[in-house]
Amino acid sequence: MKYVKLSISEILSNYSWYYSAMSILDSQSEEKQSGEQERYLQANNEEFNTVFGYPNNTIKTSKYNVFNFLPLNLFEQFQRLANAYFLILLILQLIPQISSLAWYSTVIPLIVVLTITAVKDAIDDLKRHQNDNQVNNRSVLVLMNGRMEKKKWMNIQVGDIIKLENNQPVTADILLLSSSEPYSMTYIETAELDGETNLKVKQAISVTSEMENNLKLLSAFDGEVRCESPNNKLGRFTGILTYKGKNHILDHDKLLLRGCIIRNTDWCYGLVIYTGPDTKLMQNSGKSSFKRTHIDHLMNVLVLWIFLFLGSMCFILAIGHGIWESKKGYYFQSFLPRKEYVSSSVVSAIFIFWSYFIILNTLVPISLYVSVEIIRLGNSFYINWDQKMFYAPKNTPAQVRTTTLNEELGQVKYVFSDKTGTLTQNIMIFNKCSINGTLYGVVYDKNGQKVEVSEKTEKVNFSYNKLADPKFSFYDKTLVEAIKRRDRWVHLFFLALSLCHTVMTEEKEEGELVYQAQSPDEGALVTAARNFGFVLRSRTSETITVVETGKTKVYQLLAILDFNNVRKRMSVIVRTPEDRVMLFCKGADTILCELLHPSCASLRDVTMEHLDEFAIEGLRTLVVAYRELDSSFFHAWSKKHNEACSSLENRENKITSVYEEVEKDLVLLGATAIEDKLQDGVPQTIKTLNKAKIKIWVLTGDKQETAVNIAYACNIFEDEMDELFIVEGKDNETVQQELRSAMYKMKPESLLESDPINTYLATKPKMPSWIPEEVPNGNYGLVINGYSLAYALEGNLELELLRTACMCKGVICCRMTPLQKAQVVELVKRYKKEVTLAIGDGANDVSMIKAAHIGVGLSGQEGMQAMLNSDFSFCQFHYLQRLLLVHGRWSYNRMCKFLSYFFYKNFAFTLVHFWYSFYSGFSAQTVYDTWFITFYNLIYTCLPILGLSLFDQDVNEAWSLRFPELYEPGQHNLYFNKKEFVKCLVHGIYSSFVLFFVPMGTIFNSVSSDGKEISDYQSFSLIVQTSLLWVVTMQIALETTYWTTINHLFTWGSLGFYFCILFFLYSDGLCLLFPNIFRFLGKALSSVWQGGGRSGWRV
Repeated sequence: MKYVKLSISEILSNYSWYYSAMSILDSQSEEKQSGEQERYLQANNEEFNTVFGYPNNTIKTSKYNVFNFLPLNLFEQFQRLANAYFLILLILQLIPQISSLAWYSTVIPLIVVLTITAVKDAIDDLKRHQNDNQVNNRSVLVLMNGRMEKKKWMNIQVGDIIKLENNQPVTADILLLSSSEPYSMTYIETAELDGETNLKVKQAISVTSEMENNLKLLSAFDGEVRCESPNNKLGRFTGILTYKGKNHILDHDKLLLRGCIIRNTDWCYGLVIYTGPDTKLMQNSGKSSFKRTHIDHLMNVLVLWIFLFLGSMCFILAIGHGIWESKKGYYFQSFLPRKEYVSSSVVSAIFIFWSYFIILNTLVPISLYVSVEIIRLGNSFYINWDQKMFYAPKNTPAQVRTTTLNEELGQVKYVFSDKTGTLTQNIMIFNKCSINGTLYGVVYDKNGQKVEVSEKTEKVNFSYNKLADPKFSFYDKTLVEAIKRRDRWVHLFFLALSLCHTVMTEEKEEGELVYQAQSPDEGALVTAARNFGFVLRSRTSETITVVETGKTKVYQLLAILDFNNVRKRMSVIVRTPEDRVMLFCKGADTILCELLHPSCASLRDVTMEHLDEFAIEGLRTLVVAYRELDSSFFHAWSKKHNEACSSLENRENKITSVYEEVEKDLVLLGATAIEDKLQDGVPQTIKTLNKAKIKIWVLTGDKQETAVNIAYACNIFEDEMDELFIVEGKDNETVQQELRSAMYKMKPESLLESDPINTYLATKPKMPSWIPEEVPNGNYGLVINGYSLAYALEGNLELELLRTACMCKGVICCRMTPLQKAQVVELVKRYKKEVTLAIGDGANDVSMIKAAHIGVGLSGQEGMQAMLNSDFSFCQFHYLQRLLLVHGRWSYNRMCKFLSYFFYKNFAFTLVHFWYSFYSGFSAQTVYDTWFITFYNLIYTCLPILGLSLFDQDVNEAWSLRFPELYEPGQHNLYFNKKEFVKCLVHGIYSSFVLFFVPMGTIFNSVSSDGKEISDYQSFSLIVQTSLLWVVTMQIALETTYWTTINHLFTWGSLGFYFCILFFLYSDGLCLLFPNIFRFLGKALSSVWQGGGRSGWRV
C-alpha cells in the first residue's frame, strides 16, 4: 500500500491504490441508483436540503416488516410447487361433487407447514431487526443552533454537521471539515470497508480546516456542495464546494466513509453528504436474497414430474371409469342411481378424474415439507452444539443463522475466501534478520547445532529496556549482544527501521506506547526496533522522536518517498541531530538490489543467500539500505521534488523520476524476515479440502506479494506446481492475451475450434447456461489483480477468465473491491452448476457472502457485518472443514436417504389405489380405511424416517475427516437426483403391485372351513395395509447404518403402535359408540359380493 507523506506541501491523495480498478467499472459495477444525476446540498440548511427528498440515515438489512411479512413470506413459500399444489388440492376438496376426502385433511397440514416455516423465517428476520435497531439508535453529536446536541444515527440528515471523537465509528459519508490534528488530518481504520486494520489518513481543505472546533464559525458555515449521485465506488468521489464565492475541488481524500473508525484523532467535524442506503458501505452491501438449495430446486422439478404422472394416472382411470359406466354401470342405476348433475358416462368420468386427483394426492404428501424443515432444524442444532467448533477465547460457539441450507454444505465445490483476518490472524512477528552479512534469529545449542524454536526455548530478556513491548519474543541473544557492544551496522539497521515508516504513536500512560501502523509489516518492524533499543517515541508532520539505547533524539523529517506497486519500496529523508542528511530505504529485494552501490556486491550475494533461506521458510522479506546525502545535493533535489508535487500535468511520473534521482548508490544494511501468523490449522484445513476436490479461491484487497506469500504458506499454491500464471494487463487486449497464453499451456487444444467446449460454445448464439469442467495437463495456479479483473469480467472475456481459473488448482484475486468479489462469485454461479461458499470476516466481504450459495461469516477483528449477513458463523477458519466434511456430508446423506425413502413409501402406499380401481369399477373407492390414510404419514412412517434423518451416520466424524474423498459424491449429487428418483418410482410401483396382488390372490374367492366366504373388504384392507407397513418399516431398517436407542424406539415403536391402534380402532366398542365414524364391526359387514354397484368389488 502507499504511505502518507506527513508534509504541509503535499496533498494526501495517493494512498488509495486499493481502489484503482474501480475507475473503469462505470458501465457494469454500480448498484441500482436513484434517479438523481447530481447531489446538491447546503451546510446547516435543513429546509433547503429537505426539498430534494434525501433519505435519512436509517439502515435496513431485514427482509420483512409487520405489514409485508405475511404476503411476502407466503409468496416465498408458494414458490415451492408442492405448497402451491396443495393449495390447488384444497380448493378441489371444497367441491363436494368430486371430493372423496374431508377438506380438513389437507388444510390442517398445509397451515402447519406454512406456520412452522413462517415462524422460523420471522425469528431469523427478528435478529436482523435487532441488529438494525442497535446501529440506528447509536448517538452522535450534531451541531444544532450553535451548540452540540446528541442525536440518534437514524435521525441524521444530509447537510448536518456532526462531531466524531477518537475510536468512534463514522456515522455517514461525511466531508471532513476540520480536526484536532495539525493541518486537519484525520486517521481512520477502514477494516469494515476493505478488510485492513492499518491506518489511513484524510485531510480537510484549508478553507474549512481554519474553523477548527469553533462552534460559532461552524454554525455560520453555509458552504454549498455539488457532487456525484450515490454509487458503490469506494475510491471515487468528485464534487465542488462553493464557499464565500470561491470553488474548491473535492475528492475522496476529503471524504470519511461510513464504516470507518476514527483513530489517533481527538475530534473531527464533518458535513454529511450521503446517508443510510446512499452511503457507499450500504451501496456495496448487496441485497438480501431468498436462498434455496439445489435439492429445493430439484424437488420443484420432481413435484412437476409427479404432477404430470398423477394427471396421467387420473386420465387413464377416468377413461376406464367412462368405459365401465357405458358397459356395466347402466345395470346398477336402479340400485345406485346417478346424481342429478351426472348426465352421462362422460360427465361421470370427468368428476371421477378429479376424485382420483384428490385420492392419489399422497404421491406428494404435505408432510414432506414439514419433515424437511424438522430435519434441517435438527441438523442445525448439531452445528450449534458442536463443542469442537466452540472458540473458548471468545466464548463463541458456531451459529447457524439460516437453517435451510444444511444439506448444501455437503455439496460445495468452490470456496471463496478473504485473506486478512480469515486465513490469517493479521498478526506479523519479527522472526529473523540479516545485518551486514550476519544472520540473526537462528538458535544454536552448546554443540553448535541448530535448534528448532519451541515454547521451551529460552527467550531474550529485554528487561533492560523499560520501553520494550512485553509481548515481543526473540530467541537469538547474539543480536542483543551486538547492540550492547555498539555494532555500527546493527545500530544503523535498527535506526532505519525506527525511522523508515509512517507509523503513528499513542502514549496512553508513561512508557505505555501503542503503535498505529498502515500495515502489519510496518508495525512488526517498528516494534522489533523498539525492543532492541530504538524506540519510536512520537512523531509530528515534521519530526520523528526516537529513544536510541536510552538517549532521546529528534530527527527532522525532510521527505517521505511513498511506496507503490511499481516502486515496491519506500524511503525517508531525515536530518539527524548531528546535522547529517540521511536517506533510509526499505523494499523488495528484486528492486533494491539494482539500486545498491557497486561496492556492496559481495555483501549483496551473502544477503541474497539469507533471503533464499527466509523464503523457503515462507517468511515475508524486505531489504534495508541507506545513503548519506550532501546538503547542496539535497537542496537541489528538494526543489525538483516540490516542483513535481505541485505539477498539474503528468504529476505521478514526474515524482517517480525525482525519486529515482535520489534512490541510487545505496549502501546495503541487511534484510528482515517477518512471519505472517496464519490462523491455527489453516494449511492443514486447505490441504484436507483440496483432497475433497474443493477448490479454494482467495479474493482479497491486499497487495499481490502478500497474497501470494499467504497462498504458499497455507497450501493453496505449492512449490511443485508446474507454473504460476500472473495476469496484470492494463488493457483488454493484454489481459486476453495473458489468459489465452495460460489456457494454451494448461490445455493446448482449448484454443482450437475442434475443442469440444469451443464447439459447444459456438452452438450457443447467446451466453451459455453451463460450462463443462476441463482437465489441465498439470498443476497450475493463477494470480490476477483487481485492475486486470475489471477487464476480465467484461462480457467478451469473462468466459476465458472462468475457463482459465477453473483449470487451476488455486486462484488468487488481489486488489479487489467488495463488488468485484461478488462479481467473481456470481460468474462461477452463473456458468458452473456447482455449489459455492464464501467466507470472510469484514464488511468488505458482505457482498460475496450474500452472492454465494452459502455465506460464512467469521467473528473476527473487523466488525460484525460479515457475521450478521452470513448463513453460518464461527470464529476460526479451520472449523470450515468440520462444517463441510462432517456436518455438511452427514446432512446431505441424511436428506438424500430421507427423500429416496419418502418418495418410495408414498409411491408404494398410493399406487395400491391404482391397482384397486380395476376391481372397483374405477369408482374412486379407497383401499385403506380412513384412519390408516390419516395416520400413515402422520404417525406410522413419520418417526422412523425422522430418526434416520437426524441420527444416521455412514461413518463417524473421525473417518469423515481422515478420508475427505468421501465428500465427492455430494459434489456430483450422486445420492439423490432425477435418476435416483426414477429408481424410487419403479421400486414403489413394483412394491405396490406385489402388495396388492399377493393379498388379492390369497383371499380372492376364499372360504373358511365351514364354507363361509372370508374375502371381505375389511380383511383385504387390513392385510394390504399391514403388509405395506411391514415392508416400508423393514426398508427403513435396511437403510439405517447407525442404530441408536432412539432409532430402535422410533422404528419398532411405530410398528407396535400401529397394532395397538389397529386393535383399538377395530374394537366393537368404538363401532357401537360412534357408528358413523367407525363402521367396521368385528369381521366385514360388506363382503366382496355384497353391496354390488360401483362401491363393491368387480372383476
